[in-house]
Amino acid sequence: MRYLPLTPTDRADMLAVIGAASIDDLYIDVPASARRGGTVDLPNHLGEMEVERALSAMAGRNRAAGQGPFFCGAGAYKHHVPASVDHIIQRSEFLTSYTPYQPEIAQGTLQYLFEFQTQVAALTGMDVANASMYDGSTGAAEAVMMACRVTKRAKVILSGGLHPHYADTIRTLAHVAGVEVVSQAAAIDGEGAVSGAVDGETACVVVQTPNVFGTASDVTAIAEAAHAAGALLVVVTTEVVSLGLLKSPGEMGADIVAAEGQSIGNGLNFGGPYVGLFAAKEKFVRQMPGRLCGETLDAEGRRGFVLTLSTREQHIRRDKATSNICTNSGLCALAFTIHMSLLGEVGLRKLAKINHAQARKAAKAVGAIAGVEVLTPRFFNEFAVRLSKPAAGVVETLAAQGVIAGVPYSRLAPHAGMDDVLLIAATETTTDSDIETLAGALKGAL
Repeated sequence: MRYLPLTPTDRADMLAVIGAASIDDLYIDVPASARRGGTVDLPNHLGEMEVERALSAMAGRNRAAGQGPFFCGAGAYKHHVPASVDHIIQRSEFLTSYTPYQPEIAQGTLQYLFEFQTQVAALTGMDVANASMYDGSTGAAEAVMMACRVTKRAKVILSGGLHPHYADTIRTLAHVAGVEVVSQAAAIDGEGAVSGAVDGETACVVVQTPNVFGTASDVTAIAEAAHAAGALLVVVTTEVVSLGLLKSPGEMGADIVAAEGQSIGNGLNFGGPYVGLFAAKEKFVRQMPGRLCGETLDAEGRRGFVLTLSTREQHIRRDKATSNICTNSGLCALAFTIHMSLLGEVGLRKLAKINHAQARKAAKAVGAIAGVEVLTPRFFNEFAVRLSKPAAGVVETLAAQGVIAGVPYSRLAPHAGMDDVLLIAATETTTDSDIETLAGALKGAL
């Protein structure tokens, strides 16, 4: 009864009040194909010690990224997170600080979010940044919705280099908002193609650099084409470390930037939680989703921090809200801020250069193998290759040898007709020995 406090009679009474015949009626809007039939394949009614053993055995089947050569990227990157990051996030002013609705007891949280916003604005080259989003993909979807509000238009164009998961997230939100989404075909180096598709009905174009294939692009011309048609440019970045080396989105004319911040301060964590970065031009600040922290002075003239703009539906009437993001990734944002503070500008640039250098070594090594063609013309720390065999099968073959070779593009976009394309990422954690091992195993598999 401790964990199941409701009796069958309690449940029947609640169903009667809302007019439902059974619990299944609560899920009537979920397609039958998406519902699980029967019970989950897990042991039933075990004690705490037995449950711990069972789950530990299941977890033991996973292979952590640090257990061998690892070249996965595609939006989630293995970087070194200093032990000092995990130590500092446990300081009491951060760990015990309350959610920032009450500034008098939340100065720790408010201050680091203010610093986080400052760092994100500097990285992206934009005027203002918010206090984080759930992740990069939801940030991209919110950017599209924001662009539609600003332009009062309802059509968006997605480049062929946009990460398929980001495109899917945008389409999901756009569908219920009545926004038309025009997606261009997958292209290794196709960001520039969006310029020709912009018309007077376009709210924004969404481009990614470096894109999902790793191609780094100067999108200045795209910004000019979009602005000439009265549209906005949304720039997506999934590898934020690249901003330590490449021209910032703001320098290239971006109106809104949505990025994934996982690479700084946050481990892979088997897929999350992550932290979305969101920045824009100052003139659009009141249309930004989420919330913004600001600096002020208290009644005694002391420096303090407050929520300056809170346009979420938790704070104001739902019909006036700019988004329904109900929280920010606070702990992940704190880890990001601490890591960025430890790196500084010089450290970030050095880190970015190491990433690029290791990726160049990897591209040279695998590009010399018969049956491998490097496709990405300009890259930061990730590139695409075409193999003489389906990439998914090759990845499985190498995984059996303890080498995680990368991400088959077919896993992201099963119907794109690019089953032979493999995405390979290298970071500062990639050693020369890892690259040699990858090249040797890939040569054998082909």
